[in-house]
Amino acid sequence: MSTQDFIGWSRDQMAARVAKDIPNGAYVNLGIGIPELIVQHVPDGTEVIYHTENGLLGMGPSPTPDELDPELINAGKKPVTAIPGAAYFHHADSFTMIRGGHIDICVLGAMQVAENGDLANWSTGGDKAIPAVGGAMDLVAGAKKIYVITQHCTKHGVPKLMKECTFPLTGRKVVKRIYTELAVIDVAEDGLHLIELAPGISFDYVKDRTDCALIDNTA
Repeated sequence: MSTQDFIGWSRDQMAARVAKDIPNGAYVNLGIGIPELIVQHVPDGTEVIYHTENGLLGMGPSPTPDELDPELINAGKKPVTAIPGAAYFHHADSFTMIRGGHIDICVLGAMQVAENGDLANWSTGGDKAIPAVGGAMDLVAGAKKIYVITQHCTKHGVPKLMKECTFPLTGRKVVKRIYTELAVIDVAEDGLHLIELAPGISFDYVKDRTDCALIDNTA
């Protein structure tokens, strides 16, 4: 399967789609990578309090050149802004918020997601792999709800949604919803339910790129 035939939402459109599902007033942590784009797409009339585990509650969008402060960064070391009322605190206090169940939603990237909601996103387990645990294991255990945003397949066309993860797990049965460039998919007790398709994408197109059973709930 060629990577040239992948179509669907752009990364920014994926991020905007996730942002639509985040309720007003939610406390949200964003993982590194595509999840970081979500902060740029807060719908009008909605207030979301974004948390970053390096010690900021009230993270705003990326700064303009005039706003840039090299000492104000997120957990991915990228410059951010702070919304009015934002708070700064010690790294340990930030993880106390996570472990204490004070984060409503966490949006993470993924290497693999199993049909039962298992998540693998920190290492391939290979001899030359560079592990990158970060705060993911704390987040999947402490946040109230876990969403994943990821490309549907790897750059080599290998499905990321599968029967069972083959990489080391970040957490078992933790993922509630998956957003890819092709679709929005819910994780339920009986498997993966496709609930929305990107424009121009068919159910069969997504099914062919998913390595486990997929239930069509778009009708």
